[in-house]
Amino acid sequence: MHVARFGWGRLRTIACALVACAAVVYTLVLDRSAPAAEPGESGEHGFVTLFDGQNLDAWRMSPTAAWKIQQGTITLDRPDGALNNTDYLWTKDTFADFVLELEFCVCEGYCNSGIFLRTADLADPVYTGIEMQIANSFGRDGLSRGSTAGAIYDCAAPSSNPVKPPGEWNTCRITCRGKMIIVELNGQQIVEMDLDRWTETGRNPDGTPNKFTRPLKEFSREGHIGLQDHGRPVWFRNIRVKRL
Repeated sequence: MHVARFGWGRLRTIACALVACAAVVYTLVLDRSAPAAEPGESGEHGFVTLFDGQNLDAWRMSPTAAWKIQQGTITLDRPDGALNNTDYLWTKDTFADFVLELEFCVCEGYCNSGIFLRTADLADPVYTGIEMQIANSFGRDGLSRGSTAGAIYDCAAPSSNPVKPPGEWNTCRITCRGKMIIVELNGQQIVEMDLDRWTETGRNPDGTPNKFTRPLKEFSREGHIGLQDHGRPVWFRNIRVKRL
């Protein structure tokens, strides 16, 4: 009876309108993607942006530092190319257990930089922080705890050398959780380090020497994250961290 009264054409119009309304409601329910996180704000899965290509608000820098923002990257511009241990770029906050994600790009020829982890004394980073080495080791034979990208400097060589050629961006993920440090470079896990195995001053578990004046087992499990100025050009971008 209702079909006869309204006619199939009118019923079809009403049905189409109802379907359209339902589609709008469904879209509104599902489309809750968060906007990109601003520096210092939580983003995807709890990550906090440390550098978004625009400012260094999350970092502390000395007046003589040679860091600058260039085309959305943090870059080192030190014309003299001198080694430097006083002008690193440090996070204002300290971190204990965390995941750090970033991208870096190395220069042609000799490149020397690093990412410092849990650094306790910013006046003495070389001996109070743990460094993941950044180097132009692309295509190089052999693996070194001192000059292969991704190594924990002077302590643990990486299991492989997946660093990309100069001028290409590398993705890096470092996880610090209690005694464990895990390094992933370009999607490959290359370091799994148990700090509790470093029980002797100046010596690694395999018997090789290191520079440190106390065992890494005794190092602080909380400190600043830093980018190293060692004179050579290097670039960083898309830096974010998540506390665990």
